[in-house]
Amino acid sequence: MFIFMISFISSGNLIAQSTKPTQVNRNDFWNSVRFGGSLGLNFSNNGFTGIIAPSAIYDFNEIVSAGVGLNAAYAKQNEFKTTSLGGSLITLINPVRFLQLSVEFQELNINRKYELNGLDLKENYWVPALFTGIGYNTGNVTAGIKYDLLYDSEKSFYSSALMPFVSLYF
Repeated sequence: MFIFMISFISSGNLIAQSTKPTQVNRNDFWNSVRFGGSLGLNFSNNGFTGIIAPSAIYDFNEIVSAGVGLNAAYAKQNEFKTTSLGGSLITLINPVRFLQLSVEFQELNINRKYELNGLDLKENYWVPALFTGIGYNTGNVTAGIKYDLLYDSEKSFYSSALMPFVSLYF
């Protein structure tokens, strides 16, 4: 019995020595980063709108992610043209696997040009947007709706405070 106890204690000691903590691998950070974003196209009788919004998201855990993004958009309707360039800060919360809640702050530079009766009118200004959203998550793809809490119908690039979205991350 004594020999059995010494063998048991010794084997436990050997196992404990072989499982020393390893140094944190720098690649662990990049294993938690996902790249993706959104792409939008709208064609109508009067014009065209195109939006591209690439972003990078860091997964802190299975529930909370945060990241940064870029936004570029172009719209043309009859004699009206506008472009938008800017950046965003994004937070995603997945309380359950299929549900995604989001908060996104955007700061956009808007350039507008009106061509009315041979007259060119131009505007250039910055406008913030603060979106809260909810979406259905199916792994890499999330589809949902978001609402701009700071929406200004006179200055916003978007035609409505309420917007559907589809985003894809890898």
